Amino acid sequence: MQVAVIVYDGVFDSGLAAILDVLQNANALGEQIHQAPTWDVTMVGPAPQVRTGAGLLVAPQPLEQARTADLLVVPAFANSQPAALIDHVGGDASLPMRDLIVQTRKRGTAIASACAGTFLLAEAGILDGVRATTTWWLSPAFRGRYPQVELDHTQMVVTSDGITTAGAAFGHIDLALAIVRAGSPALADLVARYLVVDERPSQSAYTIPSAMAQSDPTVAAFERWTREHLAEPISMADAAKAIGVSERTLQRSVQRTIGTSPIRFVQDLRIERASHLLRTTDWSMETISRKVGYEHPHTLRTLLRERTGKTASGLRGR
Repeated sequence: MQVAVIVYDGVFDSGLAAILDVLQNANALGEQIHQAPTWDVTMVGPAPQVRTGAGLLVAPQPLEQARTADLLVVPAFANSQPAALIDHVGGDASLPMRDLIVQTRKRGTAIASACAGTFLLAEAGILDGVRATTTWWLSPAFRGRYPQVELDHTQMVVTSDGITTAGAAFGHIDLALAIVRAGSPALADLVARYLVVDERPSQSAYTIPSAMAQSDPTVAAFERWTREHLAEPISMADAAKAIGVSERTLQRSVQRTIGTSPIRFVQDLRIERASHLLRTTDWSMETISRKVGYEHPHTLRTLLRERTGKTASGLRGR
């Protein structure tokens, strides 16, 4: 498979290296797998020389070299502050990459990106109506700028309609392993074992709800009020009244910012608190359940498995 990896001024070094290293190791280890695929990787860029986010110089091939590729990979931009990121993806400097992404999509060529790189795909318009993911803590900014994208920030890797997107920063590793897995599941498993990395199906275990909530004053107030009443039955009507908005405004603000309902957000806060108590105390599940507003431990155990992918005992063991 011919793979073109876009490099540009400010590209995230670890993301770029993760993609190159995983594919290079897949090629080397493929000798152990019968009829394993190989990946011929070329770095392409908008200038004869670009400087990475860490200041390293890279000499890519011209962007036109990507026209014959079977897969175009877009690593993240190193500055992940929402304002700086949006300025970058919407600015003149990124226009040649956006044009390449659009033309690549028109040819029906597969495209993959991770973390803040997904903003470049969305800015090019190729994610409209497509299910995708991005780094969890940038999801409020992503939703605000690209409302036509079917964003699911809880997933680590999402493939939809020929486009593969992955989550935060070191989700580049998950992205590269997904590329290998598409060609050979056995080889992907072998690479993961040699590199001692795990494929993580979800970002939910890493998400910090309060960090996402700060993107909107109403959601931030709701988050603070909820934490103060976490052990109690929570009424959306009471919450809305306490923070001075209507239930409808609360519902719309949480959906717009977090991409979920207020009830689901309350569950996320309870799971976050329960996970912390499991790791830091020797309290029983009955006690922890009551502390986070659940009468029956079974309810909490079920939610922990669904949201974190781990059992209560597994979380306590960590």
